Amino acid sequence: MIAIIDYGMGNLRSVQKGFEKIGFEATVTTDPQMVLQAERIVLPGVGAFRDCIRNLEQGGFVEPILKVIADGRPFLGICLGLQLLFSESEEFGLHKGLGVVPGRVVRFPAGMSGQGGKLPVPHMGWNQIALKSSSPLFDGIVDASNVYFVHSYYVKPEDPAVVAATCTYGIEFCAAIRKGNLMATQFHPEKSQGIGLRMLKNFAEMKG
Repeated sequence: MIAIIDYGMGNLRSVQKGFEKIGFEATVTTDPQMVLQAERIVLPGVGAFRDCIRNLEQGGFVEPILKVIADGRPFLGICLGLQLLFSESEEFGLHKGLGVVPGRVVRFPAGMSGQGGKLPVPHMGWNQIALKSSSPLFDGIVDASNVYFVHSYYVKPEDPAVVAATCTYGIEFCAAIRKGNLMATQFHPEKSQGIGLRMLKNFAEMKG
């Protein structure tokens, strides 16, 4: 069973539909016990880091999330679901995260420029990723594939070995991590068409 954690933040139906398109059933759940019983867990998210952490705590999800990750079950964080795994975030003040991956969530610097001039924040739209290390999520995915981003903050892991992919938008930033069976992306696989669906399929077929 694939459980998609519903803590009141994010378009969970689009993630669920992504799995349905590749022939896998995924259940959107507000029940922490279902997360504990699931074979694979997805943590999506959009919105403010502070609000998401509060909702996870109030929903009783923090301990189940930490347990299934510690057990080594396949776990996929998407967008804010990546950022929540880190130690802390600078968004609207300093806020503690789940602390699974040491590092900090920071805002894109002001005044970034690219070939077309000043770059707007948030970083929104299609951009290429550079694959940096092996990850089951990227089986069959070629380097420089285009995926879909929407974010104003990015993660800075303390250990560069967890970086599975990077992207360049004014600066080079971490676009995906992998730590054992824990994987997370700053981009949205469910919005990244065929490439993203292949990633979801890779996740659904991973060995636990």
